[in-house]
Amino acid sequence: MSQNKEQGVINEKNCVMIYSMEIIGGKWRVPILWKLYQNKTMRYNDLKRNLVGITNIMLTRSLKSLEENGLVSRKEFNQIPPRVEYSLTDNGLQLVPALEAIFNWGKERMTKEDMTLKTARC
Repeated sequence: MSQNKEQGVINEKNCVMIYSMEIIGGKWRVPILWKLYQNKTMRYNDLKRNLVGITNIMLTRSLKSLEENGLVSRKEFNQIPPRVEYSLTDNGLQLVPALEAIFNWGKERMTKEDMTLKTARC
């Protein structure tokens, strides 16, 4: 294979988009990031109530992944009952312009397709 063809091959080791999507991809990670951006800080049950259809296990796994990748911070308070709050880190806040672009693109598409906009829910 020539060098030019080798440079054109996309795989998980050399593609920035694949790398990025491994971190933020999936059905629920972007909506979680969006909710945290809109609300600044949220508790687990607040997130659960605001993400209709997400299961406890998926919310827990998604939050853990986002935390491990440095996009979400988890703050535990030493009190009874236990209280945990989630918010975006500086790395997570760097994604806000991209999240806004995705939101605006989707809103425009939904409008063109005469779909009901439920922006209060997302």
